[in-house]
Amino acid sequence: MKRKSWIFIFIVIIFLLGGRIVPAQKVNFDESKVPAYELPDPLILENGEKVTTPGQWWQQRRPELLRLFEEDIYGKVPGHLQHMSFRVRSVNRQALEGQATRKQVTILFTGDDNGPMMDLLIYIPNKVEKPCPAFLGLNFYGNQSISKDTGIFVTRSWVRNNEAYGITENKATEISRGVRASRWPVKMILEQGYALATAYYGDIDPDYDDGFQNGVQPLFYKKGQHKPAPEEWGSIAAWAWGLSRALDYLEKDENIDAHRVAVMGHSRLGKTALWAAAEDQRFALAISNMSGCGGAALSRRRYGETVERINTSFPHWFCTNFKKYNDHEDSLPVDQHELIALIAPRPVYITAAIEDRWADPKGMFLAAKYATPVYRLLGKTGLPDHAAMIPGHPVMGTIGFHLRPGKHDVIDYDWQQFLIFANKFLKK
Repeated sequence: MKRKSWIFIFIVIIFLLGGRIVPAQKVNFDESKVPAYELPDPLILENGEKVTTPGQWWQQRRPELLRLFEEDIYGKVPGHLQHMSFRVRSVNRQALEGQATRKQVTILFTGDDNGPMMDLLIYIPNKVEKPCPAFLGLNFYGNQSISKDTGIFVTRSWVRNNEAYGITENKATEISRGVRASRWPVKMILEQGYALATAYYGDIDPDYDDGFQNGVQPLFYKKGQHKPAPEEWGSIAAWAWGLSRALDYLEKDENIDAHRVAVMGHSRLGKTALWAAAEDQRFALAISNMSGCGGAALSRRRYGETVERINTSFPHWFCTNFKKYNDHEDSLPVDQHELIALIAPRPVYITAAIEDRWADPKGMFLAAKYATPVYRLLGKTGLPDHAAMIPGHPVMGTIGFHLRPGKHDVIDYDWQQFLIFANKFLKK
């Protein structure tokens, strides 16, 4: 191949990586090459004292772990909003051929029509007793992408270009209606008696490294501050914060039982769902679909995506302090089993796919296993003793897990298990 052709290919690769040259790092997919590691014990305090009672967990160890995750991985939210407001923009009581009431609510983060805002799409089943339980999750391409329903407003926010979805110049169009409907089986969810609420994650913080200028972070900058401090929030923490603001609205909706809301997310938004549930105990149940590194997978295994690789490819996702642990996972004061433990005693469901080795299916299963002692301290089962990584055989204690054939995606099989799991804990 001619030298000019190689240069062109190199330039294209750099463009696709957002202008960053990612170091050539070997990716390990060989279980025999997973290094020896020792996990921190979620039931041992930093001072070495053993946690033996629920009181010690709630009063000492849980706050300690939450602080460590804030300071070293996701980042702290540095303040509170003072003037947030909600505006109901649209209500259709005969949506989806009469199956649901569709509401569209704009959450004005500063109470200003011209300020940062998030559009929340809600489907409420018409033929069930109210208030009903709900699933809440963020989507990747705008609310209009989850359904062909022509009444859904097309997102006004920056969207990643995808010509197959009709998205160019970072703007969504009518062509993008329903392009991700396969990940959101709305009618299946409604038929089971659940409402569905979703918002576009880019409304909260655009998913690219812009120095934190166009998301919600600038709302909290102090005078002279231009980016979050090293221990302050990255994008995942911002998206989790947005989920809590959506829950703020659901608490005000008389048709939704805000005490029975499951937070769900896929991939990077699966990481987000776990962190949202850890930080905000109002979420009754958490679902993390194939969340991998920085989500449900153990960092110390260094299998598939690693801390260094994720921080290099997506430098805006976590707080700056997390970069100290690039290729130094054993120095982390926590690992991801302790993130799951922070959700205890509430139910949490974790998924993996055989072909999704990048997300380390075994690492996610082991994290669920090693979070279990905290659940049992609090009187719950955690991951059942008989649990095993058998494709197509979900296990459902207070911690649930399934491994299925296929790739990194959300499919009907996943949602079928989510609904079975939620029925165990959220149905009256």
